[in-house]
Amino acid sequence: MTTRDEDAWFAPKRYGYGSGLPIAWQGWAVSIGYALLVTAAAFLIPYSWVAFTAIMLAASAALILVCAQRTRGGWRWRWGERD
Repeated sequence: MTTRDEDAWFAPKRYGYGSGLPIAWQGWAVSIGYALLVTAAAFLIPYSWVAFTAIMLAASAALILVCAQRTRGGWRWRWGERD
């Protein structure tokens, strides 16, 4: 999926496949929210590994989907050229 520049929340990686750093406040909000969720989920480890794993899998899948949809130029392999 190709995202227009004004709709992009993440920059593409210069080398490789995937997203780079956030370029909009929405991208930063998603990244910080993910980090806070991972930190909060870590407190569940002593009580339930299953709950921790379920939260981590769901949060990571959601982050990957958002990043893939909101990366400028979409996800594709890049060899260092500037987009």
